[in-house]
Parts: sequence; C-alpha cells; structure tokens
Amino acid sequence: MAKCAVCGKSAHFGNNVSHSHRRSNKMWKANVKSVRVKVGEATKRMYVCTSCLRSGKVERA
Repeated sequence: MAKCAVCGKSAHFGNNVSHSHRRSNKMWKANVKSVRVKVGEATKRMYVCTSCLRSGKVERA
C-alpha cells in the first residue's frame, strides 16, 4: 500500500544494472506513512507521503 492519498505518488519501476551490465527488475516505493489527518471536522487515518507531510498539504490531527 505505497500510494499517497493526497498526491497519488506510488511505486515506480526501473532496472538494477550490474557491473557486467546485466539488468534485472527494480521497484522504488514511495515513503508513505499512516497518519491521522483532519478532514473537515472529522479525523481520518490516511496514507500520506512524507513530502506532502513536510510541505503542509495535510493537517495532522
């Protein structure tokens, strides 16, 4: 469940490249935290990436 509920940032894919240039699949996951967020008057638990937390796009409860 590495997907941000605010910006939609999720896993992306590429290749591991060895010294002999053999390639294998690699996956990078977003740095996502489960946090309690204020949504209107209520609080809700959401998965939010750390860049959205640091930039102030969400208000923690």
